[in-house]
Amino acid sequence: MNVSVQEKTATQIVKALTQAGFTAYFAGGCVRDLIMKVKPKDYDIATTATPDEIESLFPKSVPVGKQFGVIIVVMDGHHFEVATFRREGAYRDGRHPETVSFTTPKEDALRRDFTINGLFYDPLKHSVIDYVDGKKDIGRKVIRTIGDPKARFEEDHLRLLRAIRFATNLGFQIEPSTWEAVKIHRKMIHSVSQERVRDELVKMFTRSSAGRGLELLSESGLLAEILPEIEAMKGVEQPPEFHPEGDVFIHTKMLMDQLKEPSVALAFGALLHDVGKPATFSDEGGRIHFYNHPAVGSEIARGLLMRLKFSNREITDILDCIENHMKFANVKEMRVGKLKQFISRENFPIELELHRIDCLASHRKLDLYKFLEDKIKEFEHEELKPKRLITGHDLMELGIEPGPLMREILGEVYSLQLEHKVKTKWEALEWVKKNFIKK
Repeated sequence: MNVSVQEKTATQIVKALTQAGFTAYFAGGCVRDLIMKVKPKDYDIATTATPDEIESLFPKSVPVGKQFGVIIVVMDGHHFEVATFRREGAYRDGRHPETVSFTTPKEDALRRDFTINGLFYDPLKHSVIDYVDGKKDIGRKVIRTIGDPKARFEEDHLRLLRAIRFATNLGFQIEPSTWEAVKIHRKMIHSVSQERVRDELVKMFTRSSAGRGLELLSESGLLAEILPEIEAMKGVEQPPEFHPEGDVFIHTKMLMDQLKEPSVALAFGALLHDVGKPATFSDEGGRIHFYNHPAVGSEIARGLLMRLKFSNREITDILDCIENHMKFANVKEMRVGKLKQFISRENFPIELELHRIDCLASHRKLDLYKFLEDKIKEFEHEELKPKRLITGHDLMELGIEPGPLMREILGEVYSLQLEHKVKTKWEALEWVKKNFIKK
């Protein structure tokens, strides 16, 4: 694997610390990635230098977590977390240690979460420093806590989710005693802030194997704790002629299996697109229905997403996916003007991909998807969002008051404009006069 500019810069920091008389290594996830021959997203460095000594060596630094021995060093446009090897005192809040003291590399490794994250690497000597058998667990594809699983999870309750996230993203198995501890201590997740939970879920579902992540969350009992709205999908039957795959949860899991590093909107649109089905289930003489489930699901999803502190923009994009996913069934019946408006919406590409994987996770018919692909190509040289020929002010001058009728007229005129049936403002106003102005 070629050495990146970022890795070269991180090596320069290690070299500077070493030349100043300190021990310094790459630490944590970047070492795991290098062993797995995956390009690290960032490089963390651990050292015997104290925070003050790090700051004196690297003037361009930020004391973001100085009380915990962490300094951000800025070099060549990159940010590197440089931390002093440390031991930690008791955890009282399920997140932060009460005290931090500086120590040896071995003790620092032993206080970390999982063996695969407890490795160091000396980029100057090209050697791995392994006090926790992390390299062996990487080879075995195993997620294992360092030391007693109960103690590790009690220190930081978010580690319950992190165990599943690493197993999902890396394609690893969770070692049996670690897995049992996750299940036993699952309720501790309620002490974790919603923002931290959200961040782990985003990392889990916007990378490959999201369906497996959903399955592990459910099997561990964590899904019922953090996303009970999704757990409620289990056992909710669907019409077999449209959903031969099984219940709503199985369908959603299969949908998540189709994702390949999706955006947040697509990942959570897929996760939540049918969240309204449990609440709208009805069986009328053996015929299963979910009347109005997109609208109901949108409201359920809104509450869930607000609880997890997603941004307003992310919530809007995800709700668009939920509210519109059933509209794809009608695209062949849409008049051209309405179809052009449907296709030209900002979130349409995300919704189209959701429609595709929704079909693949159920009846596997892609005729509507292909129809839309053909229409996109047919319209590719057209302006699908032209300036409107007339406005509300124009209608008010004709004596039409603001309200539902005005909205109806403006929508109809815009459809006619997109269908090239009215081409000028004069033609549009004449059409309005003919159809809506009493003589």
